[in-house]
Amino acid sequence: MNIGVNSSLTLLIIAFFLSLILTPFFQKLFTWIGGNLYTPIRGGTPRAVGIAPLIVLLLFFPPPGNYLIGLIGFFAFIDDLIGRKRIKGLPFELGQLSRGVGMILVMVIGYFFFGPVSILIALMVQPLNIADMQPGTATSTVIVMSTLMTILLYLTTGNPYSLALIILAVVLGYSPLDYQGKIMMGEVGNHSFAVGLGILYTLLGINVAHFHGWGSLGVFLVVLVLLLITSFLIAFLRRSNLKNFLENNLQIQNPRFGDLLMDVLTGGGLGDLLRGIILKQRQITIKHKFLIILGLRRLFYNPHAT
Repeated sequence: MNIGVNSSLTLLIIAFFLSLILTPFFQKLFTWIGGNLYTPIRGGTPRAVGIAPLIVLLLFFPPPGNYLIGLIGFFAFIDDLIGRKRIKGLPFELGQLSRGVGMILVMVIGYFFFGPVSILIALMVQPLNIADMQPGTATSTVIVMSTLMTILLYLTTGNPYSLALIILAVVLGYSPLDYQGKIMMGEVGNHSFAVGLGILYTLLGINVAHFHGWGSLGVFLVVLVLLLITSFLIAFLRRSNLKNFLENNLQIQNPRFGDLLMDVLTGGGLGDLLRGIILKQRQITIKHKFLIILGLRRLFYNPHAT
């Protein structure tokens, strides 16, 4: 028993220090390489440094979880490398296409391991992507939610060394430079952590559903609730920046918390792409007070409208 405990603790310590060492290494490497791996934001910041925690997660997270993390990480890193290049004649960028392929593969391949909930595992990418637009927010989200999962998985399994601790150790090793605003996770980092959290949520959902006899629908609902909780947390952490963005960029006056939540759930390039496909050039005006509170002004805001 002690051997197992000591071995688990040793692996967590190694994962932490490996993430701590690889992060400044990629910070310096991507600063030197430049190009799309270096952005002028905040006076010059290397992005895609989230490849450091991706590598550590691939080494320490067991199958099949590391397969899905590796898949999304690979296609997300292509997005980071390509940057904002459009495809001629199509309404999306090359990076968005790469990201979309990664998400679809996570859904399809994840289905064979986890069932329909693999859809939600892939969709975790959306809120974490929005979180990474502000220094420390994605990091704080992963720390808070992996800590919560550590507690809940312990309560449902009795095992103090759950997979949640691996993610927690890795993000803690990565976090110092991110909190200082000296690096950015990039798509490779926030997408990898997103799928990692989605897998943790699924493991908890399986435990809860099995205890109550809920079946696969119960697993799906547990993960859906945890995805929404994650989005609430991100909307709260980014509330000031999101409010300014909605007022100044989208002209949504006096945005409610529902608007902030909808931006986390449906904002960014992927959400706007879907709005363009569904709404085309129509702009829907929301006037009902209750619908405004729910955030439907942001949900139906269409940047493609003329």
